[in-house]
Amino acid sequence: MATTELNPLLDFTGLPRFASIKTEHVTPAVELLLAENRARIEDLTRPGIPATWAGFVAPLEDANERLARAWGVVGHLHGVLDSPELRAAYNANQPKIVQYYTELGQNLVLFEKYKALKASAEYATLTPAQRKIVDNEIRDFRLSGAELALDKKRRFAAISEELARLATKFSENLLDATNAFSLHVEDRAKLAGIPEDVLETARAAADKDGKSGWKFSLQAPAYVPFMQYAAERGLREQMYRAYVTRASEFGKPELDNTPLITQILRLHHEAAQLLGYANHAEVSLVPKMAQTPRQVLDFLNDLAAKALPFARKDYAELGAFAAAELGLDKLEAWDLAYASEKLRAARHAFSDQEVKQYFPEAQVTQGMFRLVETIFGVRIQPDQAQTWDPAVRFFRISDLQGNLLGQFYLDAYARDTKRGGAWMDEAISRRRLDGRVQTPVAYLTCNFSAPVGSKPALFTHDEVLTLFHEFGHGLHHLLTRIDYVGVSGLHGVEWDAVELPSQFMENFCWEWEVLARMTAHVDSGEPLPRALYDKMLAAKNFQSGMQTVRQLEFSLFDMHLHYDFDVHGSKTPLQLLDQIRSRVAVAMPPAYNRFPNNFSHIFAGGYGAGYYSYKWAEVLSADAYGLFEENGVLDDRSGRRFRDEILAVGGSRPALESFKAFRGREPTADALLRHNGMIGA
Repeated sequence: MATTELNPLLDFTGLPRFASIKTEHVTPAVELLLAENRARIEDLTRPGIPATWAGFVAPLEDANERLARAWGVVGHLHGVLDSPELRAAYNANQPKIVQYYTELGQNLVLFEKYKALKASAEYATLTPAQRKIVDNEIRDFRLSGAELALDKKRRFAAISEELARLATKFSENLLDATNAFSLHVEDRAKLAGIPEDVLETARAAADKDGKSGWKFSLQAPAYVPFMQYAAERGLREQMYRAYVTRASEFGKPELDNTPLITQILRLHHEAAQLLGYANHAEVSLVPKMAQTPRQVLDFLNDLAAKALPFARKDYAELGAFAAAELGLDKLEAWDLAYASEKLRAARHAFSDQEVKQYFPEAQVTQGMFRLVETIFGVRIQPDQAQTWDPAVRFFRISDLQGNLLGQFYLDAYARDTKRGGAWMDEAISRRRLDGRVQTPVAYLTCNFSAPVGSKPALFTHDEVLTLFHEFGHGLHHLLTRIDYVGVSGLHGVEWDAVELPSQFMENFCWEWEVLARMTAHVDSGEPLPRALYDKMLAAKNFQSGMQTVRQLEFSLFDMHLHYDFDVHGSKTPLQLLDQIRSRVAVAMPPAYNRFPNNFSHIFAGGYGAGYYSYKWAEVLSADAYGLFEENGVLDDRSGRRFRDEILAVGGSRPALESFKAFRGREPTADALLRHNGMIGA
């Protein structure tokens, strides 16, 4: 067994020691930390321990922070460097972690101590951040089943453990199913229309397998441009079918997520009823800004009513264009991206591929950093750290006096050991420890195309938006000034407000003042031409109606699934989705589409009954950005105010209070509708 001295997962003196971490370190570290934490809790719940912040809250925070850091490293590696050995270690230890947190959440003695602290004279002397932590803990104890009878507690604990296992399995099935398919093409003529840099990547992928020709995977950097540009309709259909049937009954039975969906929904429902709620949606909304499922559904349906006329117009235009110009009398699902790209190029005289040449990785990241430095008053510089892959880079963020504020890893490229999508996660949270500030550290993870040969990685404008989005989350974590883990950074922020900083940052990607300084053509070095920018801006709301109703389709499906769907009835989730599509969708997919089977956000990513948060937060972010539109895009006073009132305060106060402190009023949806070209709908 690895000792504390030799186990890098137990070293909390600095950054994670990725070069030293091995799979065999996981179980000893987890078991030791769990044993130490349980001993600490036993000590803290003795009758003589006072119900004070120093008496039990701070020591408990210390213990849990160590466990969260160690397990966070394991979870991070499981997401970005998956292997059979690591997966086995993760799956063996995850139930132990879940069991510990379930025990903690159901510990009546600790619950009573928090309630006693709230009722004591000390509560009034605590800082607002400390009081918010106490209030959140009392709420979370109730949501963890602390007040349940013993038999119900046991059942609730078993459900929690099983839900964690199912979520992990759902995600692993999706990764394995994504990697299980590839399209290998030997005939160059069949690849007409596909850009050269995409073909170079596909050629390199085939070479890696020891084959000639071109290999296309279902990972986004390969799949998305294939569907946009491949002229061969039959191959598009083949790729589309493989993509939308991942982790379903059409593939390997052991990777089918269908039974997992049923189990997850039934267990969430049972857990909600044990807590005295009618459904999982009600439980999910307790710590969010939105108050009831009906309020969320009204919000989504109102947006749908405004967006549908635009979506129908978008779809009719696409259909007419496809018939007249492409010879496609009937638009199929595998034609949408291809026809849309052709229509955009015809209408606005540019393509994603043309724009991409102006966004080499170095120029994009430097431009993004320069923007953040300007509006938030910070400095971002390269830094040194051990990483899990040679392509990962590391940076430090400091104030103008050179004081370290935080650090972050940037893992930009897709790998077959990495789950899909893009996300920010925390490595270390800010807190005050022994009189000094522990600075935060973040992981920024994307799945972009890696450099090929001597050429740098090139980003599409959508990928630039993604990078800015994740960096917005990162800034929320890194620029906090709160010294208590429970509400520093994103901790304690209502889930439907977490996307505010990330979506806010996306707005800058449409500004000439920003883009002019973060672009350089990969061959000539020339910045993005103003004429091309004007075309991009004119096309910004191209098919925004279709895109909006697609997001609303997902959000409505998620909320109805967890609110008024009969989890024991005969109707399937797929049938529910079809009903929602009949109301809000304009492009109906084929019957074999199994979207729920790869909807990892709600079944494996914590967004169950919370996917609406993207649209909810989009209202907040668009309205917040309105201040910059009024005062100037690079206005540092607005930037400092956003930093002080939104980013710095973390979860130490309700998100609505933070928004009002920044904007001076309640949020309105006007800016969102205007940004999407839907005012007057």
